[in-house]
Amino acid sequence: MGKELQKLEMSRWFTTDLRVRYQESDQMGVVYHANYLNWFEIGRTEMIRELGITYRSMEEQGILLPVIELDMKFKQPARYDDHITIFTRITNFTKLRISYSYEIRRLTPDQYTHIQSSAGKWLGDELPGDLLVTGTTGHVWLNREWRPIRLDSVAPNLYNALAQSLANGGNIDV
Repeated sequence: MGKELQKLEMSRWFTTDLRVRYQESDQMGVVYHANYLNWFEIGRTEMIRELGITYRSMEEQGILLPVIELDMKFKQPARYDDHITIFTRITNFTKLRISYSYEIRRLTPDQYTHIQSSAGKWLGDELPGDLLVTGTTGHVWLNREWRPIRLDSVAPNLYNALAQSLANGGNIDV
């Protein structure tokens, strides 16, 4: 894993589906804006899990990954009982940081069926459904004392697994 892995191209899109719950919306049936942050985290967590890594396993190694940057743009509201898909991908990965991009979209039943048949992975750049929210988050690798770490030094297996996964288009091969 040489120098070329210090900064990689964006990964493919990973997908996570959910239906908007009643408690996530207001009396008008519109989703409260803070819920999108939770959905970004759900997308990120499930993407990492799909790569064969869990946040729990990272934390057991003493590795933390707090959000240090956040950007969101609202296009249309999600509403109670909408079926939405959270599209998540890694946009930057280095020994010190990792960044994600998100698109939250409302899908028709046919689009949802197509996503399900692709096993939670979307290879194209043109995403289906109505775009509701876009966003990005930036994270830094820290130890339990909240000091920055070099992931390749502290957890080379984790670093190599992430780098290899991204080099293989998001498919882990360990």
